[in-house]
Amino acid sequence: MEENKSLHQQLLEAGVHFGHLKKKWNPKMLPYIFAEKNGIHIIDLHKTIEGLDEAAAALKSIAKSGKKIMFVATKKQAKEIVVEAAQKANMPYVTERWLGGMLTNFSTIRKSVKKMQSIEKMLADGTMDSVTKKERLTLSRSKEKMEKVLGGISQMGRTPAALFMVDISHEHIALAEAKRLGIMTFAMVDTNSDPTKVDFAIPANDDATKSIAIITNYLTAAILEGLEERSQAKETEEETAEEIQERQRGLDVNEEDNEGGRRGGRGRGAAAGGGAGRGAGTGGGAGRGAGTGGGNRGGSGNRGGSGPGGGRGRQGAGAPKR
Repeated sequence: MEENKSLHQQLLEAGVHFGHLKKKWNPKMLPYIFAEKNGIHIIDLHKTIEGLDEAAAALKSIAKSGKKIMFVATKKQAKEIVVEAAQKANMPYVTERWLGGMLTNFSTIRKSVKKMQSIEKMLADGTMDSVTKKERLTLSRSKEKMEKVLGGISQMGRTPAALFMVDISHEHIALAEAKRLGIMTFAMVDTNSDPTKVDFAIPANDDATKSIAIITNYLTAAILEGLEERSQAKETEEETAEEIQERQRGLDVNEEDNEGGRRGGRGRGAAAGGGAGRGAGTGGGAGRGAGTGGGNRGGSGNRGGSGPGGGRGRQGAGAPKR
């Protein structure tokens, strides 16, 4: 509530509430008119604040989505204010002259922009040094003329998502093109204009410099907030993606370690089994050695054994007497 009171006071001091003469009014502005004083309509600032908040929320949402908002103000008292605000928010703007078809025939406008940029490049890299002085002067003047009109949209690769205008009566061509293409429109609307022609009407004095400045700066601040939130969301997404990748790497490393452990266990078990087999074989060899020894002793006939080997020894010793 305090913010609203503060904003209300700022709007009052900037003269936002002053409308046009009663005889120049548009009857559709009746809901936004507070009173009449000395033949001049007074705009209801509560309605202004409502329209301003709605427009700011919508512009913030558009900026957060990464879309472009074009500023349009060809009135003398609004040019510098709008240029400064648009450049601060890095948005396209038109403040000199609205070229017919700037939106509806955007492909042709882009060709003119590319031509202007090619001339700038030629002048910068020294390509024009080989031509005559007259030709260079002609191209320089052509570039300056195009830059004056198209400089604000040189970085705009496609039609904008929204238009913000100061005085829709003065910018009726831009408004008509935006409506034809279905582009969302925001505008400062004075008592001599039709507020139903725009999607978001902000009832305000569109002739005073202070009034234009306070409305434009308020909306620009909302756009900057949207851009900041978009930037923070991108950083959060990148951090989350990095964390997921790190976790995935950790899982892969653990899986490799576990697999290595399983393979090592199987190898040690096989080696233990092999050792047991070798032990059994050694035992068999010892048995065979014992049998062989018994036979030799029997063959010598010196000592008779109680076993079969000994009997065979005695029989062998008595054979020569026969």
